[in-house]
Amino acid sequence: MSSDVRPAAGRPEVVAATTRLEDVARALGVSGATVSRALSGKPGVSREMAERVRRTAAEMGYVANVHARTLAGGPTSVLGLVVHEIVDPYFTEIAAAMVDAAEEHGLLVQVCHAGRDPERELKQVRTLVAHHVRAIVLAGSGHLDPALEQPTAQVLQGFVARGGQVAVIGRRGLKADAVLPDNVGAGATIARHLVELGHRRIVVLGGLGGLTTVQDRIAGLASVLDADPDVTWHLEPCEFSADGATAATATALDAHPGTTALVTLSDQMATGALDVLRRRGLRVPDDLSVTGFDDIRIAAQLSPGLTTVRFPLTEMGRKALDLVLRPHTGRPRRRTVSSVLVPRDSTAAPNPRR
Repeated sequence: MSSDVRPAAGRPEVVAATTRLEDVARALGVSGATVSRALSGKPGVSREMAERVRRTAAEMGYVANVHARTLAGGPTSVLGLVVHEIVDPYFTEIAAAMVDAAEEHGLLVQVCHAGRDPERELKQVRTLVAHHVRAIVLAGSGHLDPALEQPTAQVLQGFVARGGQVAVIGRRGLKADAVLPDNVGAGATIARHLVELGHRRIVVLGGLGGLTTVQDRIAGLASVLDADPDVTWHLEPCEFSADGATAATATALDAHPGTTALVTLSDQMATGALDVLRRRGLRVPDDLSVTGFDDIRIAAQLSPGLTTVRFPLTEMGRKALDLVLRPHTGRPRRRTVSSVLVPRDSTAAPNPRR
């Protein structure tokens, strides 16, 4: 439904949409409150009715006046998602899952990039709160230093006190509903795999300290590697990125000759390591086995395919959305996510000639 507005002299013609929420309600024979709840994803409307409302609203060309709702102080149908690195496939897969799941509830997702910078993350969170988003999800590792977590935690506490919803993915330090991948268990799984293959000289590209994910994955690796007296392993610090792994791989190869296995703390880091090995003429896994974490989609497409531990990234994104759509329970809810080993061609028994 629309009406033509005749332009004043010298002004372009404007076509103004006039479909109102009341028009959608009248077409369906339901109350305006029912339509409002269905479009905003609030409880109290059956799934079948919500789908009818969304379909009818779309057919009639109804667009919610989000700006007016924000000015009135009410929550919008927008969710905020803050990720560490938007170009990292780990976060891309989580974000894609959240966007798809949100659309099923008639909601939109605003994705923000924090770059693992606590101050930038705080700015993003404050902006989302100021725009009255309905919920905020933080995806990515927390910081070991409580002082880096506190400012964001305070803003989120105020947001929740005013009716907002918060969930985190992979972040255990904040008092919020959380989806927590078992990084310690994943590290132990990778270590057992290499030890069982016969590797006894191992280098771990560790990522610089300060992130809980790095700490937990190293702890899991150490729990197995330290328990075997025949294993010698070294931790090579580096940035938690592909570029960081590129530089650290070159350093590790020179400092630790005879290494038979290289562990990277993410699949993205593994791509940097594999590039260095290729340029040095080293064959994987004949000369060196390489492993990652997470099983992002490109892990199977690398040459050779990357041995890694799989976290269900799509499921993690959907679990986080489910948490922020459920009413508060009074205390933080935890959803632990396990990993599974995905052995591929990048690992094999060590070459006896090395």
